[in-house]
Amino acid sequence: MNYRNDIVQGDMRNICIQLNDIEQLFHRVVLITGASGMLATYLVYFFMYLNEKKDAEIHVIALVRNEDKAWKKFGDFCDDKYFELLVQDVCEPINYGGHIDYIFHMAGNASPKSILSDPVDIIRTNTLGTINVMELARKSKVEKVIYASTREVYGKEAESIKEIREEVFGSLDPMERRSCYPESKRISESILQSFYYQYGIKSSIVRIAHAYGPGMAIDNDGRVMADFISDVVHNRNIVLKSTGEAIRAFCYISDAITAILFVLLYGNTAEAYNVANETEEIRISKVAELLVELYPEKELKVVFDIPKEMSLGYSKMGRVKLNTEKTEKLGWSCQVKLVDGLRRTVESFK
Repeated sequence: MNYRNDIVQGDMRNICIQLNDIEQLFHRVVLITGASGMLATYLVYFFMYLNEKKDAEIHVIALVRNEDKAWKKFGDFCDDKYFELLVQDVCEPINYGGHIDYIFHMAGNASPKSILSDPVDIIRTNTLGTINVMELARKSKVEKVIYASTREVYGKEAESIKEIREEVFGSLDPMERRSCYPESKRISESILQSFYYQYGIKSSIVRIAHAYGPGMAIDNDGRVMADFISDVVHNRNIVLKSTGEAIRAFCYISDAITAILFVLLYGNTAEAYNVANETEEIRISKVAELLVELYPEKELKVVFDIPKEMSLGYSKMGRVKLNTEKTEKLGWSCQVKLVDGLRRTVESFK
């Protein structure tokens, strides 16, 4: 995927249309960690889109660990005076001496396969990485930090809880193998709050649920949507590793990015906001069927290959709806229907 992709350009236009006070972003300096990730890449693209279409003069600093991977996504900006690639591990002190207005801390790995194979790196990124980001924010006197968290911080809810508001928390077992991810995300949120209470560093948190779209890692990731999209892109039958009865609600990338920007512009300091598309709850098996129906010419099928035990890398928390009223009160709402998002995602890989 690259910036000039037709699907990407359409998404950029749609995001732009929804932001009424977009001029507040003009002439700013933004630093985005984990910039090669799906959501972070779209943030880079959007700010560069504003530069191209609106003469916004936004200076974008993309912090990445893998330079070769980054240039494959950001090659269109290699000679752009408003784009800067900062190559380093976020777990090391970030020695950037220039002015920064906003930081989007997006670095982090949620792949089930990585959770099993490299849990220490996941913890290190979410803890040491977040401390380094906040120290940079303190040194640079940034206006605001936006942190990309996850719905998994809520843990396992009591059966009486039918939907989750931002202040409702369940339990997490730190001894469970995959707890490296949600537990370290919890402490990263606490790190942001601690920097606010002790140093006055302003931040807001977005707890994102099941985002998908162009630029997602579809090979060797392990998450359901990534695996399904990979099968379709590579003309393989869609393989379900379960009965497919589990219910999810998937949020298309442009809706997630719009929510992030609404929280930046209008969200309260030291507060969290749920970001999810709860308008289209759907069984996993139905998602697979929709993808097959979208591409009849591929003659794909949905097949089942259910292991005896569920992989330890997957969350075993039951499905509880996220309440997004707090984010919606900022003016945000989901715009992209699931069937359209699925089509746009697959088409973006052509």
